[in-house]
Amino acid sequence: MKYGYARVSTSDQDLEIQKTALMTAGCDVVREEKVSGTSLKGRSELNTLLEFLRTGDELVVTRIDRLARSMRDLQNIVNDLIEKGVHLSATEQSVNTKTPEGKCFLDMLGVFVEFETRLRHERQMEGIKKAKEKGVYKGRKQTVDVAKIKELASEGLMKTEIAKRLGVGRATVYRALGD
Repeated sequence: MKYGYARVSTSDQDLEIQKTALMTAGCDVVREEKVSGTSLKGRSELNTLLEFLRTGDELVVTRIDRLARSMRDLQNIVNDLIEKGVHLSATEQSVNTKTPEGKCFLDMLGVFVEFETRLRHERQMEGIKKAKEKGVYKGRKQTVDVAKIKELASEGLMKTEIAKRLGVGRATVYRALGD
């Protein structure tokens, strides 16, 4: 059987183009999720699919970056599939682990996917650095009332009690008090 896997990184992105391509490619079942591909953590649909696949099945994605963004994750997935006797293919790339050429192309694509991810992260860090220098980037909006923490501390409350009352971690209280 052919199984499709569709993934987008955020909840506001649309999966329809991928789902249509996978159904057109002959997938009997398409699993989908809206979660970042930088890690395998939190990707329950992919994990369910990988556990379910059996010898002779084929896993189809539209592009390899929908499956994994790091070379290690991609290689681990591919090795697990090969051990199970499952083939991997992509609708928009010449990837097909049934052939030596398709496996070679898959490995090359994996390198470029990881390279692209690292470049994007580097650009993001550069942008944040420049924004901080201009005073534009302030980070995440503060969610803890530091004044309230200091007030409770001045009343003699212990740090653990302050944390419990405000529903924050003790480390947050220590940071706010400069301890």
